[in-house]
Amino acid sequence: MADRQTFLFMPESAYGPTNNCIGIGNLLLQQGHRVVFAAEASWAGKLEALGFDEDLVDLAPPPPESTDPNEPEPAAGQFWTDYIRETAPQFRRPTIEQLEGFIKPTWQALIDGAMYCQPQLQAIIDRQQPDVIIEDNVNCFPALLTAGVPWVRVVSCNPLEMKGPNLPPTFSGYPIADRTGWAEYSAEYDRTHRPMWAAYDEWVRSCGTPGLGDLEFIHESAHLNLYLYPEVADYTHERPLGPTWHRLDSSVRATDAPFEVPEPIRSLPGALIYLSLGSLGSADVDLMKRLIDVLSRTRHRYIVSMGPQHDQFELAPNMWGAQQVPQTTVLPLVDLVITHGGNNTTTECFHFGKPMILLPLFWDQYDNAQRVHETGHGIRLTTYEFDDAEMHDSIESLLANAALRSRMQTNAATIRERQGTAVAARLIEGMSHAL
Repeated sequence: MADRQTFLFMPESAYGPTNNCIGIGNLLLQQGHRVVFAAEASWAGKLEALGFDEDLVDLAPPPPESTDPNEPEPAAGQFWTDYIRETAPQFRRPTIEQLEGFIKPTWQALIDGAMYCQPQLQAIIDRQQPDVIIEDNVNCFPALLTAGVPWVRVVSCNPLEMKGPNLPPTFSGYPIADRTGWAEYSAEYDRTHRPMWAAYDEWVRSCGTPGLGDLEFIHESAHLNLYLYPEVADYTHERPLGPTWHRLDSSVRATDAPFEVPEPIRSLPGALIYLSLGSLGSADVDLMKRLIDVLSRTRHRYIVSMGPQHDQFELAPNMWGAQQVPQTTVLPLVDLVITHGGNNTTTECFHFGKPMILLPLFWDQYDNAQRVHETGHGIRLTTYEFDDAEMHDSIESLLANAALRSRMQTNAATIRERQGTAVAARLIEGMSHAL
């Protein structure tokens, strides 16, 4: 084994980036290294249980301590769950209108978090003395760049985050074959975001890092950049990347618990379908209730990831669900996935060869939904405007498409052979002598 090293991960406080880092970090643990997570404080105890060291940060002042002994502990990623629940009305608007009402305030919340935790991160780096720092975030945390050790950028978002002139604007959900609206969307992004970006760029520079690229909120690493997306859906030809960039076709953790289809749905007829709007999307209770109603009137069975508001709705008789399900052990068992299009779920569906129906809500989910749709690996529906027949017909057409299932299984075999998580761990492990 190589010399024991310390790897410090800082993932965004959401399940997708954190699970990606868990998968990579677990392999580094198996190699005998020390892996520290500087995750957001609501992850306390959940990462330690997997063998990692925790040295956590607050992204905002902690709320006053409750005197109610029955009040539950905050769930992992609770800050963003609350934020998404409060801003959910924005998701019913076109993506160009979401720029002012959702995308901009989301960037501002991320910026506020980076500013608040800057001294905490500096103290963590002093305590932990990492050999390599890995950031799976969408915005810059200057302390990670000024630590004097190599840092790795991981992109757990749709690769439109790495922009190019022949690509649709990031977060737009616009098709690549039709440039209608591209210029207008980009102009609105500039109008709504430039003052905020300029202030952030000034602060980042004041912390000792280089300036940010124009309207970019994070730097490209000079050492190693990893992004998570299968080649069959990537924009490789439209946007070549430099030599520090490496694509991971998938990065699937091996830490989820085994899963068997439970009764009573195990004995029911019909295909087995997985419904997940992610830890954040499922906080929209009205949307979850609508989907349960529509899907209850099909001839199929459903496993439902119910999310943090699970106690506010009930499942139909053809469904089984839980607040959280072990997604990577559920996916191999199902025939079809209905998803919000989060990057983690999308890439895992490709990894296991599962067609998708996509109901995007925010951020890069629109880009993933459009890319899956235009590459023929699933169907994008309008999340709040689809009618019952559209959903029912989409389910039946994808289940009946034997050619698509065969193609996706062939692609999945190639994706799994490429062992994205192992590639990432090997590349990161080799970074300690990069400076």
